Parts: sequence; C-alpha cells; structure tokens
Amino acid sequence: MAALGMAALRRGGGAAPRLLAVAVSCQSCRPKASQCPGDGGHGQPKDHHPAAPGRARRGAEPGPAAGSQPLPAEGADTKTYLWARYHEMKKLVYDLLPPGVCNLLNPAAIYANNEISLGDVEIYGFDYDYTLAQYSNLLHSMIFNTARDILIEQFKYPEGLGKYDYIPGFAIRGLHYDVQKSLLMKIDAFHYVQLGTAYRGLKPVPDEEVIELYGGTQHIPLYQMSDFYGKGPSLKQFMDIFSLPEMTLLSSVIDYFITHGIEFDQVHLYKDISDAIRDVHVKGVMYKWIEKDLEQYILHGDEIYAVLNRLVNHKKKLFLITNSPFSFVDKGMKHMVGKNWRDLFDMVIVQADKPNFFTDRRKPFRKLDDKGSLQWDKINQLEKGKIYKEGNLFDFLRLTGWRGSKVLYFGDHLYSDLADLMLRHGWRTGAIVPELETEIRIINTEQYMHSLTWQQALTGLLERMQMYQDAESKQVLLEWMKERQEIRSLTKNLFNPQFGSIFRTFHNPTYFSRRLVRFSDIYMASISCLLNYDVNFTFYPRRTPLQHEAPLWMDQLCTGCMKTPFLEEMVHIR
Repeated sequence: MAALGMAALRRGGGAAPRLLAVAVSCQSCRPKASQCPGDGGHGQPKDHHPAAPGRARRGAEPGPAAGSQPLPAEGADTKTYLWARYHEMKKLVYDLLPPGVCNLLNPAAIYANNEISLGDVEIYGFDYDYTLAQYSNLLHSMIFNTARDILIEQFKYPEGLGKYDYIPGFAIRGLHYDVQKSLLMKIDAFHYVQLGTAYRGLKPVPDEEVIELYGGTQHIPLYQMSDFYGKGPSLKQFMDIFSLPEMTLLSSVIDYFITHGIEFDQVHLYKDISDAIRDVHVKGVMYKWIEKDLEQYILHGDEIYAVLNRLVNHKKKLFLITNSPFSFVDKGMKHMVGKNWRDLFDMVIVQADKPNFFTDRRKPFRKLDDKGSLQWDKINQLEKGKIYKEGNLFDFLRLTGWRGSKVLYFGDHLYSDLADLMLRHGWRTGAIVPELETEIRIINTEQYMHSLTWQQALTGLLERMQMYQDAESKQVLLEWMKERQEIRSLTKNLFNPQFGSIFRTFHNPTYFSRRLVRFSDIYMASISCLLNYDVNFTFYPRRTPLQHEAPLWMDQLCTGCMKTPFLEEMVHIR
C-alpha cells in the first residue's frame, strides 16, 4: 500500500504537495486512541447516540468546523496543545517530502484543459509572432526606448523621461490597468484585486488605499471589467507579450509625474502611451530591427522547421494567419525554416487584422505576388503556396471547408487569436504561453515545494483549530495566520516580486488563468513542445477536485471525518 501512495505522488505531478499534506494533516490532527475509542470515526466522541431504527442519523459525519474536534490531553492547556499539533505537523511535512519530488513537472510538456486527440486533427493553423517566432527579451527594451523617445520628441513630454530605462521583470502578462485611478494590478478569477499587487507608477499602493478606492472592497464590479477582448470602459487588460514594455513605460511615466509633482490627465496619458507603443508596431520600426538581426532576436528557429516538416510528412494541412506584413514574415520564416518555407503551407494570410478577421465579414481577400505587391483580382479560391492579405474567417471557411474540431489553431493572444475560434466556430485551440517554462522551473524548486506544502498544511491546521476561542488560543491562531500570510508572500515573490505568478493570485486562479482555461484546449511554453508527442497522441486533462469532492482535498480530510485507505501507509513514506 505504501507503494501505491508513492505511485500516486509520482503520477500526480503538481498534486504532490496536496497528497503529502493530506497525510500530514490527518496524522497530526488525529486524536489519540484514548480520546476516540470505538468506531466513532475521525475525532468522533465516544458517547454518541445511535440513530433510531429505520432513520438516517443526520450529522453523523460532521464536516469542517462542525461536530467533534480533537481535544487537549487531560491537564494540558490549549495553547500547549495547539503548538504541539503545529510542531508535529511541521515535522511530518518535511519528513514526508520524498527525494526527487521537486522535479515532477516538465517545462516542455503540453497541458490539457479539454480532452483532444491529435489523431482527429487534419489541419493545423498558426499565428506568427510569439507562436512560430519566439523573440528574445532584448526586443522589449527596444520597444520601450523607442516609445519613450516618441513621447519626448513627438508628444513633447518632459525630457527627464529619457532617464528611465526598461525594467525587465517589472510587469507580468494579464494585469489590469484602471485608467481613471492610474492603477496597474492583478485581478483573480472572481474579480478581486490581489492585495499587494496594485501599483501606481513604480511604487505599490497600500492595501487600505486600494480598498478605499473601490468603495471598501477588493472586488471590481463586472460592468467595470474588461470586455470579451480585454477592453472595458475604464479597465484595460494587457494580454499579449508585446504589452510588457507598454506596462513598464506607463508605470515609468506616472512615476516621473508623481515624483516631480506634475498633474496629469489619466485618460490622455494612457492614450498617449498606447499611441506611442502602437506607432512602434504600425510604422514598422520593430519589424526593421528584427529584420536587420534575425539571429539576435528570433529564438529556436530550427525547432520550428522540425515541427512543421513533421506535420507535413504525416499528411497534415498547414496554414498561417498573422497580423504582421508579408515581407517581415517572409524574412523570419526563411531564417527559421528555409527559403522554401511556403511549400509547407497550404495557405498564408498576412495583415489579417485579428480579432476583426474572425468577426467582420466586410474585408475581402487580396492576393500578393512573390514580391509582396497587392493584386486586385477577385478571389474565388485560396491556392496552396500563395500569399493573401486581409480577408475574413467566413470567406476562409466557405473557400476551404475547414470547419469544426478537425482544425487546431495555435496563438499566444487568448482574445485576438483563440476566443472567437473556440466559442463561435468550434475549432480546437492551443495557447502558447512562454512564461510557463520559467514558472514550472520555479514550481520544481525545493523552496517552492516545501513552502507550498507547509502553507497547505498550516491552512488545514487553522481551519481545524479555529474552534478554540480562549484568549491564549486566539493569539496562537493569529500567529499562524501571520505566518501563513508571510509564506504566501514568499511564494508569490518567487515568481515576480511585484505581481507574482501569471497563473495564481495566492490560492485562486488569476483572471488570465480563467481565460486560458476557457479559450484553449491545450497550452504549452512553445510550439516545439509538439515534438515530444506522437501525432496521434490524445491529451487527457487531469480531474482536479471540486471543493465539494472532499476526499481529494487535504484541508477537507483534515477537518472532516473521512478515512482514505492509503493515508496510514503514506505517513511512513520517506
């Protein structure tokens, strides 16, 4: 049975801390035999009364914070008892973490939100930027510096802004910006601001001020939240990787104005910075940098060729839909794949104007010749190896017949690339999340694993022992709550000192994670992760427990009266 418990740990991947903490919590909270004789269950009192014949006994198995509780040994005060349980649990947490538990997750794996068989997929579609082409972080500094200079030279912003440089790692993807309040912050899946992650400029805003700004709550009402494409009346969500320099520039400009006591109009400031960033893209400045030094800016090009060539060899059809111009895509693809890259694709669509491409029927397809010059012929069919500009998805579906779940499209932007395709057209979707690789490497560290496991165990202990309400016990519980908050802050800072993980706000998923789960069947750090799987591989999402599925949750097991057969054996695992 011990082998079964260990196998469950290894097989469960990220569930290891949860299962370990299950055993720890139940062992440390279990009353002594003298306190719980007979078959009364986990902490069940001896002198309970049997139910009347033929009638179910209500409340026989009390849940959390109800029914029987462990009691201090005779003559012991509750403070001593609570600290004894604390130290017993802490020892078990660290004893039970087996060797190698810190390398359970593979950064090159593909993770499934929804069951999908690649054997059913006949057509593969791709975005270009940050999907086929991954860029080095040097690009962020270039975008920041150029947009900053546009503000100074063209918008006549103070020259003192020239002293600000890009700060790598300041912001993370998925943050919201409240234009009226000049707040950059992380919001969870339930529309609550994660306290400690609200910034005005480059400085954090005190939690009390954040709560006051939103009428005495951390909650952001639905009508204020961003819409389907991340653009609300007063809140903007930054969802693509190109937005990292935009968030940093926005924070830097606000920091300068606040530091120098300069009043500013929040709406105009946000618009000016958005326009400056847009000019870097729209006027082709960024494209010229990359084209001049493809080796420096584009990463993992050889792996892209391997992915595409493998799919073609297995008789899959390929297409590309990107907002970038043809000359830029052509140079990048030749660098990564070779001069005959177009032979791999059944069709290529550039300057598509996503997400409008997926919803607007008005723009017709136009053909480009081999030099990228626009042709004005009416398009009655989409030919293999040809380059098309603009168009719309409705004509694309009509001309190709590529519909439903036989199509799998990959992109990095959850709104612009994936949302419409999944919800409106039934395509399967794959999200490219480059940050996943770094986050998994952090999750695999011993520091994170120990911190998370102890945090979960301490949470279960707090829930179990909260029924002790004498003065000394309350003080102990307050100390535990303070320690729990310190551990949560520590684990947050492992990912990003300002905003933490892009996937979690402490225990809740982030708003970004909520969208990731909703709009993608699978997600991965890079398109090259496909090389690790057979072309007929089926991805099965893990069954993650819901809150009412108590036997699978550490804290529910700790606070309830259920028994799971292998928990006794797991206690002895080393």
